Amino acid sequence: MVQAVITPSAPSAAMASSAAVRANDKDRLNAPASSTLHSDSGFNDSPDSQSSQSTGGFSESDSESPSTPATEPVSDDALEELNQQKLPSGPDGERRRRASTVLISQNSEDVQRILGNVGNGGTQLVEKVCCGGGCCMGQPLKDTGSSSRAHPVEPPKNKAFESLKLRLDNLSLDSELTNIVPLPEKTVSFSPVAPSEVDVKLGPQDHPPRFVQPHAPYEVYRAPLHHARELTKPGAEKRTYHFDIDVTDYPVEGGNVDFVVGGAIGVCPKNPDEEVDDIFDCLGIPRAIRDKKVTLHTTKGRWPTIWGKDEPRQLITTRRELLNWCSDILSYPPTKPLFRLLAEYATEPNEKKILMFLSSAQGQGAFCDLRTGAHITLSQLLHAFPSSQPPLDHLLSVLNTLMPRFYSLSQDPQVSCTVKGGECRRLIEIAVTVHETDDWRRGKRTGVGSGFLQRLAHRVMEAEREGIDPHTLDLHVPMFRGLMSNPLAREFASDGPMLLIGAGVGIAPFRGFVQRRLKSANCANKVWVLQGIRDSLLDELYSGEWGVHEDKVKKVVQSRRGESRYVQEEVRHQADLVWFVINALDGRVFVCGSSKGMGEGVEAALIDVAMAKGNLNREEAESFWKRKKDAGQYIAETW
Repeated sequence: MVQAVITPSAPSAAMASSAAVRANDKDRLNAPASSTLHSDSGFNDSPDSQSSQSTGGFSESDSESPSTPATEPVSDDALEELNQQKLPSGPDGERRRRASTVLISQNSEDVQRILGNVGNGGTQLVEKVCCGGGCCMGQPLKDTGSSSRAHPVEPPKNKAFESLKLRLDNLSLDSELTNIVPLPEKTVSFSPVAPSEVDVKLGPQDHPPRFVQPHAPYEVYRAPLHHARELTKPGAEKRTYHFDIDVTDYPVEGGNVDFVVGGAIGVCPKNPDEEVDDIFDCLGIPRAIRDKKVTLHTTKGRWPTIWGKDEPRQLITTRRELLNWCSDILSYPPTKPLFRLLAEYATEPNEKKILMFLSSAQGQGAFCDLRTGAHITLSQLLHAFPSSQPPLDHLLSVLNTLMPRFYSLSQDPQVSCTVKGGECRRLIEIAVTVHETDDWRRGKRTGVGSGFLQRLAHRVMEAEREGIDPHTLDLHVPMFRGLMSNPLAREFASDGPMLLIGAGVGIAPFRGFVQRRLKSANCANKVWVLQGIRDSLLDELYSGEWGVHEDKVKKVVQSRRGESRYVQEEVRHQADLVWFVINALDGRVFVCGSSKGMGEGVEAALIDVAMAKGNLNREEAESFWKRKKDAGQYIAETW
């Protein structure tokens, strides 16, 4: 809940406040990055990829949350979950709650309720309204008298629970809880395999089961991993790896869609084996049945497919397959239905009370803290409340689907091949930055997708150090040709001036842009790259791997040695170039990278350029870039 103050008679004060907010935002968005600009005298589809949703960069370098194409309207429940996403801590260490704008109809009663009587002028206190974070759903614990002091809740004494940092306030075993979410429906069940299906063969352990379909009727392709290497040097703040993936035998799909410059592939990651086994241990599932074939029954929903139909299913699988490939046990914040399920099966009274508290209106504040803090894994919750051992089938009914992660191609896929055994093998290339976050017991843990690919890269590099041919390891990447009509690919043009602005792994797709453009003498002097990095000795990606004109095409801006230079500063410095490109025939400006600092910072810099070079005010400059975006000349792909 928030309170606000409105002074209706002072519009100039409101404008000054707005300007101050913009100034603060500008300072906040200028996060370090380095950029590369080349100054040169010469200026000059697969079925699932129809969505125009931005999925650029396709890296896990800044977020664990998977990026997926929109397939249906967002539900109210989904919106509520989005409102609960984690936010950074404030200067006092307290986790901030998300606030959102609430649209109020132009109804006199609504206005009166929010503003009160403002007819007399002056400053008026605004009534408390919902901030969108769910705080208004909370209700205080009622004092039950002396009994609450006689039966206080005793929190579990284990490291996992302590790491949750729960605020239980005056919770006691006698506390009255209201608005407890209902026990989630059990939509999953197991049964023995029928005698006629005992001999059904399952797929390889390093590949998702066939029913995990990205877009029916196509299946996830088991692509041979040709090679992997680390792009960053020891000491880099974030590790980035390069992967060469063999797609020579990728099956033909409808419409003759092919891999294209700026396109992206979907990778279906596997949960870490140690994390899956730990969950089995916490649930008390014997090792003898973890890999035993069972018949899976679902009553509704898309799970365990990715984007399959909402319908009942009957499949032959194993419990391990479902946890390895189908259920997200690491990425999503916990939900109230999950807490309610754990409470249902908790046998220790104190644990049950705390879990019911987190499922109730009285525990809304504590629940919001968990949702907006660091990601909490399923394993962490099971260790925090060890008396709760829900049946695996009921638990699978409330877990989120493990979704694919998307990665931009970092080369021109039309020309990349290697000779192997006298045969030209077609390769695609991607770059992946490893996302790390604090873990309650191991110090750090990686993102699901980036961690999965990092483990493959380490196996390749370790084999090379030991003098072993990596191809003998028979490593594969579960992938599918995903977004070949995303904005980066759709708006790439074979002619016309092009300015490419990126930082970190966001620069990777632009390498393919440059490779394609440099093939044409007419276009060689019409492409410029501003690359933002922290330190050219540690973090610069693909140095020397862009093409013969790399030194003319590319300018690197780095923020090492305390210089605090950022790629958005170089955008302002190159205002003449920016203005030329965006106003030229078929001119395009592409931006790719993290939205948290670089993306928003570059957008602010572009607005400043339009104001300076176009003699526009801020509103006109913002409208100018919006029109360019609508026309496909300004393409910002951030995550």
